[in-house]
Amino acid sequence: MFFDPMYFVFLAPAMLLGAYAQWKVMSAYHRGREIRARSGVTGAETAAIILREGNVHNVRIEDVPGQLTDHYSPTEKVLRLSPEVFEGNSVASLGIAAHEVGHALQDAQRYPLLVVRNAIVPFANFGSSAGIILLILGLVLSLSGLVWIGIAVFSLTVLFQLVNLPVEFDASRRAKKLLLSTGLIADDEQREVSRVLNAAALTYVAATLTSVLTLFYYISHLGGLNRSED
Repeated sequence: MFFDPMYFVFLAPAMLLGAYAQWKVMSAYHRGREIRARSGVTGAETAAIILREGNVHNVRIEDVPGQLTDHYSPTEKVLRLSPEVFEGNSVASLGIAAHEVGHALQDAQRYPLLVVRNAIVPFANFGSSAGIILLILGLVLSLSGLVWIGIAVFSLTVLFQLVNLPVEFDASRRAKKLLLSTGLIADDEQREVSRVLNAAALTYVAATLTSVLTLFYYISHLGGLNRSED
């Protein structure tokens, strides 16, 4: 059970989508970072302007090493932007910064799905590792009860991905709207911003599909396992 070709058959759609999503992200990002936003502001300035417009004053803006490492930490109230986004004034930088600010605004407004997502993060992290271990052990030892426990634990990860998807879509929707309403991008620049954010959204779709198909893969083995126990 340590190598099962059927695993790759089950996961093939998610793997293909994930590879395509990564290509789209890098392609859109590299294209978008070559286009300077006419407003001339940086990603860090964009974040500060939108936070101020949203009446959010308790969020710090920091730079973080790496590329596309941008994220918002709701527990620390910190918006971290990668160097190219923090200092850059491309449409890609503005779009990514605005997306992360979208999460800060969700947090400030207690957006219900974000509250749920934040609550299940520790359980999802546990489920992604412990769940797989229990599933593999259950199949190797032919113990359907252990497999069911593994499925229940791993389902926490699937739940997280399903909740995370609309949270990310909402943050991108807010970003596009706020960039226009604040005048940080012009109407004709919105297409490039959308290209970057839509590509990023595909990665979340791929992650969700991966977790769902992984769960289905292990559930599919229960029938054969139950028959062998009988």
